[in-house]
Amino acid sequence: MKNIVVLVSGGGTNLQALIDAEKRGGIKGGKITCVISSKAEAFALERAITAGIAAVVIPRKDYYSAKTYSEAILAELQKQNADLIVLAGFMTILDECVTKAYPYRIINVHPALIPSFCGEGYYGLRVHEAALEYGVKVSGATIHFVNEKADAGAIILQGTVDVANGDTPESLQRKIMENVEWKLLPKAVSLFCEDRITVKDGKAYVDLETNDDNKCS
Repeated sequence: MKNIVVLVSGGGTNLQALIDAEKRGGIKGGKITCVISSKAEAFALERAITAGIAAVVIPRKDYYSAKTYSEAILAELQKQNADLIVLAGFMTILDECVTKAYPYRIINVHPALIPSFCGEGYYGLRVHEAALEYGVKVSGATIHFVNEKADAGAIILQGTVDVANGDTPESLQRKIMENVEWKLLPKAVSLFCEDRITVKDGKAYVDLETNDDNKCS
C-alpha cells in the first residue's frame, strides 16, 4: 500500500475528489496518509481533518526563499514516508531539491491541455481567460508528472470539454473541474499506485483497462 501525500493551498476541491474516490474504492494500492498545506487558513485542511487524515501546515510566508521552503517540504515528505506526492491546488513552485528526490513520483493537475496555456504565470482563472481569449473550441485538463520546469513533465492523462459561446472563465473552470479534474486525478493516482504507469524516453505510458478510460464527456 503506497503512502499518498497531498499538497494544498486553498479550498481543496481536488483533494475532496481524491478523498471521495478513496472512500468508494476508486484508488487501488494507495492511501492518503497526510495533507500538507502552504496556508494555515486553507479550507482543504478542514477536509483532511473531517476525513481523518493527518494535516500539516508549512506556511510559505515563513520562509525567505523557494529553496528553503522546498527543503522544509522535502523533510516533511520524508518524515511521512511519501511514495506519491499529489499537488492539488498547491500554489508554490517547488525547488528541484524536491523534484529530484521524487522523480516521476509527483503528480500535478493543470487546467488546460498541455502544451497549451501552461508554464509560469498560467494558473487559476488566468488559464481559462487565456483559452477564451484565444477562442478555443475545446479545453480540458492534464494530469502530468512534475519535473524541474513548470508544467513540462510527462503527460499521464488528458480529458476535454466543449467550450460554449457563452462560457466565462468561471464557468469554464467549473466545467473542467467537474468533468475532467475530479475524474482523472483520482484515476491517475490509482494507476500510479497499481504500478500501471511506465516512463520511457521522458514519456508516460499508461496501462488502461479499456481504450476509453481516459476520456471524459
